[in-house]
Amino acid sequence: MSRTVSSWILSSARSSIVLQGKGRWYSVCIPNRKRIKWKLVFSKTCPHPAGSCSLDSTFSFPKAFRHTSTEEEHFSFQLSPAQINDILRAGELSHKTLDLNGKNANSVLRFESNQLASNSPMEDRRSAATCLQTAGMMFGVFDGHAGAACAQAVSERLLHYIAVSLMSRQSLEEIELAVEAMKPVRPILQWHRHPNDVGYQEITSQYFENLRVYWQHLLDLDTELGFSLEEAMICAFKRLDSDISLEVQAPQESELMRNIALQVAFSGATACVAHVDGVHLHVANTGDCRAVLGVREEDGTWSTLPLTRDHNAYDEFEIRRLKREHPRSEEKTLFVNDRLLGILMPSRAFGDVQLKWSKELQHSILENSCDVEALNIYQYVPPNYHTPPYLTAEPEVTYHKLRSKDKFLVIASDGLWEMLSNEKVVKLVAGHLTELNMQKPPLTFKKPVNLGYMHNLLLQRKSKGLASLDQNIATHLIRHAIGSNEYGEVDPEKLAAMLTLPEDLARMYRDDITVTVVYFNSETIEDYYRSH
Repeated sequence: MSRTVSSWILSSARSSIVLQGKGRWYSVCIPNRKRIKWKLVFSKTCPHPAGSCSLDSTFSFPKAFRHTSTEEEHFSFQLSPAQINDILRAGELSHKTLDLNGKNANSVLRFESNQLASNSPMEDRRSAATCLQTAGMMFGVFDGHAGAACAQAVSERLLHYIAVSLMSRQSLEEIELAVEAMKPVRPILQWHRHPNDVGYQEITSQYFENLRVYWQHLLDLDTELGFSLEEAMICAFKRLDSDISLEVQAPQESELMRNIALQVAFSGATACVAHVDGVHLHVANTGDCRAVLGVREEDGTWSTLPLTRDHNAYDEFEIRRLKREHPRSEEKTLFVNDRLLGILMPSRAFGDVQLKWSKELQHSILENSCDVEALNIYQYVPPNYHTPPYLTAEPEVTYHKLRSKDKFLVIASDGLWEMLSNEKVVKLVAGHLTELNMQKPPLTFKKPVNLGYMHNLLLQRKSKGLASLDQNIATHLIRHAIGSNEYGEVDPEKLAAMLTLPEDLARMYRDDITVTVVYFNSETIEDYYRSH
């Protein structure tokens, strides 16, 4: 790494703005294509003490690769290509969908996912599951803020809430009878998880009980037709956010469960969830995660089809919505410095009860709690806080009927979109697909097939450079997001520098990044249209 680049990194870090209060506001420098974009990000200064209940532990870099000092003489950007790959590929997850006969009749061919931390611990989460009692698959990306607790809880619970919302009355009655009789309950979802995608084991039973209360509520509605998919997703998002709010107000069995409920409610998370059932694609979005469809046109060119809008101060629809919901006297204070009430970048999110509850309720809950500072809960009521709630978890749902030219869906947290445009992401995925197909020599077997012949075929592939290419497309996108130069090419020195930044400096250059890419089965989609 050249001294010029490292000096620029350090000088920009030392120019961070420190305001009075219980935390620091950093001016965050994010390289964005050919310009530098600065934004304010709040960071807690109080670390988690030993024995605190924070369970934010998804991904962290090996200590050998991360620095703890911003002094220039302590910096070393030396990473071998193998070390870079180890870091980038640590969170890789992939799954190919097959039926019992080993064939794929699903419209989802496969999905590939990955994560890269900037915050320590990481605040992003992800989920993927196959629906077992209804049709389809679901994929979710969750971007946490003020800690990972809310994103963790939502990633564990939201897909269950959606699945229950879609179940028939008969299925819900069968589950309720089984629980009442203390018999095993048929699983609702089959999860596709990375080994590091850990959950809140201590509170699983309470989460299940509250999910049960929800399906009992659905049974009480006495509707035979049930919800449409859009209604189910909206209802699930809103109900889970309501449960998060109520759980922290209710008595808990232990101090640990009480502390977890506090952390979940007082942190926040945006969410983007896709449900794919045959040719029917629904995307529910709350906040500034994003879903983009990659479309291959008849002439072979690629186009992008955004399926979400970023819910923030830059979106005119969101500005108008909030103005409708609050008195005219608050129009000038709803967004300050492009943030909701001057605090939060997204205008929709789970949790964040500081922007939903009355001042009196906040004071009552925190007054009767344990050491909230130890839990990293920031007590702050913004000025001009008159008519809460200012924040909602209600999603915007988009429906798209898949066509054979719709090849893939990219769902990612804003850490990716801050670095790469929609068009660039689709171009990278399309190019990766083409390169993989070109570099794979046809497996034409000569009979009889022996081990020596198979070994030679593998050597052919390796000699053509296939081994050096990221097999996981999410890794490929993350590599380009943090390592691309002004010409759109990966700069090994820049990539090494971005991966070895100290923990207190990394967030100034990049956010947590989570990416899931879902590939569609064009043959299955074409079969659908041939038979309808």
